[in-house]
Amino acid sequence: MTVPVVPQDFSAQEKETLVTEALWSRLRDLPADQRPKVALVLGGGGARGLAHIGVLKVLEQERIPIDMIVGTSVGALIGSLYSAGISVDEIEKMGRDIGWDALSDFSAARVVKLLVAEQLLSSEKMERYIVRQIGKKQFTDLNIPFACVATDLKTGEQIVLREGEVAQAVRASSTVPGVFRPVPYRHRLLVDGGVVNNVPTDVAKLLGADIIVAVPVQADFSGYDISNVLLTLNQAIYIQGEVIVQEKLKMADYVISPRTMNVTSMELWKSRECVEEGLRATRHALPGLKKMLTKKYFEKWIRVSGSK
Repeated sequence: MTVPVVPQDFSAQEKETLVTEALWSRLRDLPADQRPKVALVLGGGGARGLAHIGVLKVLEQERIPIDMIVGTSVGALIGSLYSAGISVDEIEKMGRDIGWDALSDFSAARVVKLLVAEQLLSSEKMERYIVRQIGKKQFTDLNIPFACVATDLKTGEQIVLREGEVAQAVRASSTVPGVFRPVPYRHRLLVDGGVVNNVPTDVAKLLGADIIVAVPVQADFSGYDISNVLLTLNQAIYIQGEVIVQEKLKMADYVISPRTMNVTSMELWKSRECVEEGLRATRHALPGLKKMLTKKYFEKWIRVSGSK
């Protein structure tokens, strides 16, 4: 592989960008066995996680390979749809149209029952919604290897879901404790993975990823008006997990950070705003991301070529 010739009057930054782009255009189409395995890790965050749609759109446009997706909560939902072969444009349309009534029995009347009669809400609608989109696919049926994280409510253990029916697993990964009934799963009671691991980079590493690109969707909780049960519990979960998130991000090779600070976990109607922020953040990250990928790809290409 020859290194491209760069005009001498270019600045150092221009030269670096030109060389990176030239090398990337050659390296990105290498056979899978000649390049590192790239994992995309999508964090939880309720409505803020709709920014993942914009991230996926840019990565696809730039033809950046995604060999594995690992997600928590909304990251699991969007990651499962994409892994199943649903186009980004279709997922974006679903994001614009979706509401809480499509995913749960959340309503004013139900919340009154939650408060007065202590009857937890159901997330069965979410499972049915996913089945309508992808059918009753098993993990082995997906186009892209996928895993999601849930929490065992009895033991506090992290449970990595990567076999069986996808819709049930994603529902478990997204079930907010204290509001929705836990999901029974193989003698366990599972709830939102964000309780123990909101950005599961360690799971991607355990599953064999060579390069980990993480997408956390963090928020500025100080500006929120805590006005309902679901928002209060969501805030408590994400505050609790913030220290863990910072540790998990240290395992990432690259972090794309959509700035969804002014969106609460409940505001699904802000889909367009979140998608746009995902687009902006990923476009901003592209130069650094391509530089990192090119370096890793080139190192493996040298090793593979040298062993032949």
